Amino acid sequence: MPAALLTILLLIISNVFMTFAWYGHLKLQATGVTKTWPLIAVILLSWGIALVEYCFMIPAGRIGFRDNGGPFSLFQMKIIQEVISLTVFTIIAMLLFQGEKLHWNHIAAFICLMASVAFAFLPAD
Repeated sequence: MPAALLTILLLIISNVFMTFAWYGHLKLQATGVTKTWPLIAVILLSWGIALVEYCFMIPAGRIGFRDNGGPFSLFQMKIIQEVISLTVFTIIAMLLFQGEKLHWNHIAAFICLMASVAFAFLPAD
């Protein structure tokens, strides 16, 4: 598998775990699963999920980074990661948080982020 594709796949998997670590506890609380849990227990649960996230994020960085033989500069990797993060978040939020609505300004912001990816890949010279 090409390094660019593998990097993007690992970033997608990583961001699924990241989204659940950061926001999944809100859904668990809303459904009553963790409603009575002390905050420290919720933090530890999120850290456990974030540990899995890092198991995908770190290899993505190593494989994708140009100085390690990958195809992306550090800035390109970060911008790609942010767009993947927002995309994954949007999909999960729409599926799990039914009360949240995607509005025109969210879409406009997403388009601006996509433009940032295009700009990041333009020649700097």
